[in-house]
Amino acid sequence: MSPADWLRREPSGDVVLSLHVQPGAKRTEFAGLHGGALKIRLAAPPVEGRANAALCAFLAEFCDVPKGAVCLVSGDTARAKRVRIAGAGDDAFARLTALGA
Repeated sequence: MSPADWLRREPSGDVVLSLHVQPGAKRTEFAGLHGGALKIRLAAPPVEGRANAALCAFLAEFCDVPKGAVCLVSGDTARAKRVRIAGAGDDAFARLTALGA
């Protein structure tokens, strides 16, 4: 599977990820590929937006961008989500690409 299936860089420089999210896990971590998406396990429960907030914080830290640079594009209440990361540099894009290798 190529990174193009789950990872896309926009002409603006933003990065868009297709994710499969598993809330309520023992710990927050990347868990490889799941279908056409990158799987992320979240320790946060899927209650009152906690899992979505934890997802955005986790990705912001991993990509070394402010939390406000990460936003949910779709999938607010679903496991399948699309996330946009604004201002993710080449280093962050390379680290994300390596996750799918």
